[in-house]
Amino acid sequence: MASYSELENSMHKLVKNFYNYAEKKGEKDKLTKREFRTMISSELNHVLTNTQSKEAADKLIKSLDADADGKISFDEYWTLINEMCMKMGQQMALNI
Repeated sequence: MASYSELENSMHKLVKNFYNYAEKKGEKDKLTKREFRTMISSELNHVLTNTQSKEAADKLIKSLDADADGKISFDEYWTLINEMCMKMGQQMALNI
């Protein structure tokens, strides 16, 4: 069995996180609004603000939901991950 790097393990966790929450109800490849709200309040409460606010979460869902189906696909989830990583990178660059 291969020994993965820290970066590879981190990427695996990001992917697995999506599917762990998506499998709870509904389609296994999309997050319902409830699943998404649960995920961000449990997993991203230190990076995102107002994760306990249903209104803030719904606004975030609407901004990510490119196909307007009311659910978050993996590609749409990855948009969120990308945006958060970009902001973290900018903050780290300022602190160097």
